[in-house]
Amino acid sequence: MVLDQATKCAVRSYLSPGESEIIASFFNLAHVRNTGAVWGCFQHQNEWLAVISAAVLFLLALFYRCLSGNRAVGAAAVGLIAGGIIGNLIDRIKLGWVVDFLDFYWRDWHWPAFNVADAAICAGVFLYLLSSLPRFPPNKQDFHSRA
Repeated sequence: MVLDQATKCAVRSYLSPGESEIIASFFNLAHVRNTGAVWGCFQHQNEWLAVISAAVLFLLALFYRCLSGNRAVGAAAVGLIAGGIIGNLIDRIKLGWVVDFLDFYWRDWHWPAFNVADAAICAGVFLYLLSSLPRFPPNKQDFHSRA
């Protein structure tokens, strides 16, 4: 959350809205004002998205034990998701939009611009899904108890 807010502050200080700077042949640093959600969906729905974000944070806190599974990897996943939601919620409340600035592309194809909070949410969801997969090989004790 702190890294997210610091990078967004730096982008707002360095670039005007709509401005971008080429960093590499596949990456621009851009200043995008996003009033919607992921991939530009639900544009101009900032207030509703803030309410949904707050509700999801409440549910994450309420069901933390169940979601984390009392494991470090589960706690890290929930923490990444919550931190990312908080980072974007701060923007929605303070600015009225979310600052996106990481713009990756290949030739004429652009991935929608995103930010550190978005990356944390995606990493948290991926980590959560990965940690939810069954573990192989099964524990010998579990195997014998099924027989």
